[in-house]
Amino acid sequence: MHGSAELRQLMAAIAEGDKTALADLYDRTSAKVFGTVLRLVGERTHAEEIVQQVYLKIWDKAANYTPARGSVIAWMCAVARNAAIDFLRREDRNRAPSDWQPEFEDPSPTAADLAEQADDERLLAECMDGLEETSRSALRSAFFDGHSYAELARRAAVPLGTMKSRMRRSLLRLRECLDA
Repeated sequence: MHGSAELRQLMAAIAEGDKTALADLYDRTSAKVFGTVLRLVGERTHAEEIVQQVYLKIWDKAANYTPARGSVIAWMCAVARNAAIDFLRREDRNRAPSDWQPEFEDPSPTAADLAEQADDERLLAECMDGLEETSRSALRSAFFDGHSYAELARRAAVPLGTMKSRMRRSLLRLRECLDA
């Protein structure tokens, strides 16, 4: 189980140099972090190496974590994602011809991008509001807080299979609403 408060306490301890807290954080979160990295790099060996680097970065940067900006697991996944992207960029450079020049795009969104994003956010909020509160809460816990289906099942005191079915039905309803 990795509740938000527990993870915040671990991060505070890590920021103070507590190696045991880092080991505990690793035990609680490494599967999620590994999954994030593996999805991006697609190769288990590279993902394992990157995850080691991620936890070293977490050790070095724990004091930079700010709870007001998001959950610990979201921050960690952002660190993992950035490490995986950095790895992929290095790999691309190593394979590219010597005259390779990176392409830089203007990362600032256009007015049309912002309007489309606002429409998407409004639609998602409306579709989420159309779900039952328990379904809404479970989806948020799974996708925004990083809780596993097993954790959600324990919290709701239902069998894991029941939670998986509920989540699947909720996701299907959400997809139907978003596609309508």
